[in-house]
Amino acid sequence: MVEVLHPSRVAIVIAAGGRGERIGGDKPARILAGRSMLERAIDAAQTWGDTIAIAVSEPGQAAPSDLPILFDSAENLGPISALASAFRFAGEQHCSHVLLVACDMPFLHRDLLPRLAAAIGGKGAALPVASGHLQAMAGLWRVAPDELAAFIAQGGRSLRRFAEAQEALEIQWPTDGSGDAFEDIDDLTQLREAEARLSQ
Repeated sequence: MVEVLHPSRVAIVIAAGGRGERIGGDKPARILAGRSMLERAIDAAQTWGDTIAIAVSEPGQAAPSDLPILFDSAENLGPISALASAFRFAGEQHCSHVLLVACDMPFLHRDLLPRLAAAIGGKGAALPVASGHLQAMAGLWRVAPDELAAFIAQGGRSLRRFAEAQEALEIQWPTDGSGDAFEDIDDLTQLREAEARLSQ
């Protein structure tokens, strides 16, 4: 029988390295209903655990915080760099797994980590699937820095492709009528729509 993963063995890393050009730049600092998107992501992370860090691609992307700031080790690799930083941080914290979440997903449910942790078993990752879409930026990963380094060295850049290589478990996520829990914010129109949703 595979032991159920306890959330205390999971590091939580917020990916905040996107430039946010379609939203006017500095996406983590964009204000959503009175608070920055990064602040909202930190609040969500704190409901899942205490071992939390923020991954950025360049200095200045995250406002001063008590949380560790992780800098991408390689440029222009996209979200896969955040996962590499997350694996490094998790290893330093003696965590076996990492929950990687994007800073621009303000509607993630509090049961995200408990559900993924209960399901992952011995798999290399557990990723939600909502409305037919795999949510690689809200997933639980077994810490595997050597496998990820080899994947990147071979030209791999896609989180989804790495998830396939890790035999990721896909978790179908039900909708509850309150809207898409994995909605992300990439432009000003989506920002306004998210503000309207939060005001309901």
